[in-house]
Amino acid sequence: MCGIVGYIGERDSVPIILDSLARLEYRGYDSAGIAVIDAHGALTGTKAEGKLSRLAERLKNGGRISGCVGVGHTRWATHGRPNDANAHPHMDCTGNIAVVHNGIIENYAPLRARLMELGHVFQSETDTEVLAHLIELHYDGDLEVAVRKTLAEVNGAYALGVISSDNPDELVFARNGASPLVIGIGDGEMYVASDTPAILPYTRREIILQEGEMVVVGRNGYRLMRYDGTPIARDVINVTWDVTSAEKSGYKHFMLKEIFEQPNVIKETLAGRIDEDGHVHLGAEIAIDDDRLRQISKIAITGCGTAYHAGMVGMYLLRSLVKLPVEMELASEFRYGDPVIDPTALVIAMSQSGETADTIEAVRIAKDAGTSILGICNVLGSHLTRIADGTLYTRGGPEIGVAATKTYVSQVTAMTLFSLYMAKVRGTVDAQRLKEIGANTKLLPASVDVILNTSDYIRDVARKIRKMRSCLFIGRYINYPTALEGALKLKEISYIHAEGYAAGEMKHGPIALLDTETPVIGIMTDGRVRDKILSNLMESKAREAPIIVVANHGDEEARSVADYVFWVPKVDELLSPIVNVIPLQLLAYHIADIEGKDVDQPRNLAKTVTVE
Repeated sequence: MCGIVGYIGERDSVPIILDSLARLEYRGYDSAGIAVIDAHGALTGTKAEGKLSRLAERLKNGGRISGCVGVGHTRWATHGRPNDANAHPHMDCTGNIAVVHNGIIENYAPLRARLMELGHVFQSETDTEVLAHLIELHYDGDLEVAVRKTLAEVNGAYALGVISSDNPDELVFARNGASPLVIGIGDGEMYVASDTPAILPYTRREIILQEGEMVVVGRNGYRLMRYDGTPIARDVINVTWDVTSAEKSGYKHFMLKEIFEQPNVIKETLAGRIDEDGHVHLGAEIAIDDDRLRQISKIAITGCGTAYHAGMVGMYLLRSLVKLPVEMELASEFRYGDPVIDPTALVIAMSQSGETADTIEAVRIAKDAGTSILGICNVLGSHLTRIADGTLYTRGGPEIGVAATKTYVSQVTAMTLFSLYMAKVRGTVDAQRLKEIGANTKLLPASVDVILNTSDYIRDVARKIRKMRSCLFIGRYINYPTALEGALKLKEISYIHAEGYAAGEMKHGPIALLDTETPVIGIMTDGRVRDKILSNLMESKAREAPIIVVANHGDEEARSVADYVFWVPKVDELLSPIVNVIPLQLLAYHIADIEGKDVDQPRNLAKTVTVE
């Protein structure tokens, strides 16, 4: 959610900030702005509701600014509707201080009232503007001290950046909660951003600002500290991503590129973790010793959105292979649902970014109960990886499209590995069966490739059904989460109403929705529930609903019941969610693309949800 960029150096900051903000567009936003200290030492800026192109146009036509020190922001509205006035940066009364901010200041209302009593005049409806006025109130020649005093008064989760014309040789940034900030280290110049892709063209050397930390950034370096001023030393990370991994590489959209990257993502997630004999090796990596894993009495899995669906696949895997009680809980409900967690449990927290606010809070609650935490995460050094006892990295690389695709596949692959490892440690499954499943994971990239080659056919189907008013996705057992994820993808990017159901629930209400304009998409690959799904599809066909089936090659019953079949290779049932979700991702993508939707930046959505 939102995006922050800062630059200080010898070059004009404006084109660098605009380029970096463009690389953060995937995070979701509804307005944008920029503020710089110009050659005369004055603080000046421009803001615009809507896309970055509007800001760039405004800067080009009459609003041209330049300066070697600047901050930029893309805003996703929380307090105050999207418009020019509520866009960031926000300035104080003097016009000498500007603030950009991600997150929420929870006590902004009493702070604002107090400042107004002191004569401060506000220009926006936002909580952010309070920060600028508070810093002005505390400013006495030292920007760092003024920011520190301000942070002592505010409550909430946030990342913020401050620039002042009275202190033109430094930028001050701070972080509290799940709003990430990275500091990029250049040669005579420094960068700050909400995410690595924003600064990747300029530097590969970075540090990650952690919760409760501030940084003062100058042209030749930085000072990292806690809020009380205590200095912090931290190793610099050398980013190994290729720059092109955050670019479209010839694909029309990032989402399509990321769908087609999935065979390689599976290979990367498996690499070095499973040997030629199909045996899984995770011990040192997850940092939770085998004795502790043998003592676990139950497992709770938590996450949001796509990560929740991936965790649900993990629930079925763990129940099947490890024979333990496994609970699923939405992270947004975990914190309010009075969870019964004790030190004998293991909590698995799923988050691509490692910064999802609800998931981080769920982990805090579990840690307070003395529970071991395993994070399933993609981002090295993220909040989740620092507070978890162990982390299993998904190795997905940067995902720019807001609608997660390779995130889901890599998370399910990681959960598969962990389930196999747990079963080996606890001796709950025959060694030959574990070896068989492990060996079959290596066939998954080729199976996904086969499905990707059917993209043109899936596009033809998308063209025929794209005007549907609603759609039901049904699955059972381990492919019930596949139905949920397929429905979520369609909703996210096409704005067509869609719901995922456990197929056995159709007769308990949803079947009333069926008619000739409401397709039913069923996952009917081979396994213990295939025949049950077939019966559910026959019931749907009897109500004249168009039927689309995900089925294994050569399934004649699927062909007879379906109007359209998405053929997929047969794999072990426990691995089938990784294969079966691919055609559903492609279907959602092609419908949205044909309908002219903004595939990579769907309305109202953000890539990383860092506020509740």
